[in-house]
Amino acid sequence: MAPKITDFVEDAGAPGIIAGIGAVLLAPVVIPVVAGIGKPIAKSIIKSGLVLFEKSRGAVAELGESWEDMVAEARAELAEGRQLPAVDVAGTSVDNSDNGL
Repeated sequence: MAPKITDFVEDAGAPGIIAGIGAVLLAPVVIPVVAGIGKPIAKSIIKSGLVLFEKSRGAVAELGESWEDMVAEARAELAEGRQLPAVDVAGTSVDNSDNGL
């Protein structure tokens, strides 16, 4: 069976009914006040979010640059290592060319 209004009134009791009537009567006054306070708070939250986003974006870009620099240095060291002459155990340079034969 569908709930009746009398069931609601009996369940809520007098304090519930008074609170409901008070909320209906105060809503036109309370809503603009809450909206007036809530709007600046919401704007400050949005501003903080934007600032945080911009800072994190800059940090991520800096991290990317550092990573690219390290990769470039590693590649340069690998390329440099290929161009160095071979060294024997005694520490003397070994001639890899066939010009001496």
